[in-house]
Amino acid sequence: MKAFFSPHHAGHRPSQTFRHGRIVANRDLPLRAENILAALRQDGHALLNAAPHGVAPVAAIHTPEYLDFLERAWSEWQQIPDASEDVFPYIFPVRGMDNGYPTSIVGRAGYHMHDCWAPIGEHTWSVAIDSANLAVAAAEEVLHGERAVYALCRPSGHHAFPDMGGGNCFLNNAAIATQHLRRRFGRVALIDVDVHHGNGSQGVFWRRDDVFFVSLHRDPIDYHPYFAGHAHERGEGNGLGFNLNLPLPKGAGDEAFLAALETACARIRAFQAEALVVSLGVDAHEADPTEGLKVTFDGFRRIGARLAALDLPTVLVQEGGYNMDTIARCVAGALAGFEGRESTAA
Repeated sequence: MKAFFSPHHAGHRPSQTFRHGRIVANRDLPLRAENILAALRQDGHALLNAAPHGVAPVAAIHTPEYLDFLERAWSEWQQIPDASEDVFPYIFPVRGMDNGYPTSIVGRAGYHMHDCWAPIGEHTWSVAIDSANLAVAAAEEVLHGERAVYALCRPSGHHAFPDMGGGNCFLNNAAIATQHLRRRFGRVALIDVDVHHGNGSQGVFWRRDDVFFVSLHRDPIDYHPYFAGHAHERGEGNGLGFNLNLPLPKGAGDEAFLAALETACARIRAFQAEALVVSLGVDAHEADPTEGLKVTFDGFRRIGARLAALDLPTVLVQEGGYNMDTIARCVAGALAGFEGRESTAA
């Protein structure tokens, strides 16, 4: 399988994040992508750099003021006396306080980030653009006849809304790839198998009937992102019925996940999708520090095989996965399952 990656991803290296009331080490380490890359080499995938596709595919999903914020945020933040090294929002437009658009970078940071889990560093904007460009390059290959292409995106993207980032996400790579595929395909399905609900992706396509969004994830009633991903969320307006959430209980393993995946695949068939985008998070693995679900290595192989059975032109976009010892094997297994072979990556 062709696999796109960026050698510049390590420029985004947030050292800290905010969790459970404490400043802790950030899990989105460059080693995540480096380990996956090593496994891709071992399995013989065709590793490619992506030609630049510009900002236009990104602007097809994200608002101009949000893109302007991301590009300028770090430099403006540095003008604040004694500010943190990275941009950390700390005041948000909560219910009843969302009637204005601030000029201050402090206010803009809160307006455009929905949590404290996506600090913006000096190179975050350029690296996020690179990451989105990988998804566009993969979609471009599929538009030109490739059956399936993988994009090793870092940072991830499925928590990014048109005008908000969060959860280690800034630009919604999967949504950008989905929109790019719409250049040729009339109906595109986006399936998210990350342990966390793809709240940003849901937000992007919430009112659209040309994209079917389905997410399999740990039930958000007591898990991130808490406020989205519930089964009753079905879309709105023209998009009513084109959004499907399949929340799973804590600790659900392979069989429960694969049963939900059968439901997802049946709905994708009913939608008559012409192409598929996969948000390939592997943090549902039983050893992932997010402690949400208990999918095994073999489970990810079976997930890949089931998605391949849809027999659709497919873009696979990397999302989460935070155990440095297991992430590469999970991804390699899913791709091997998709291709109907065994992985050699340990």
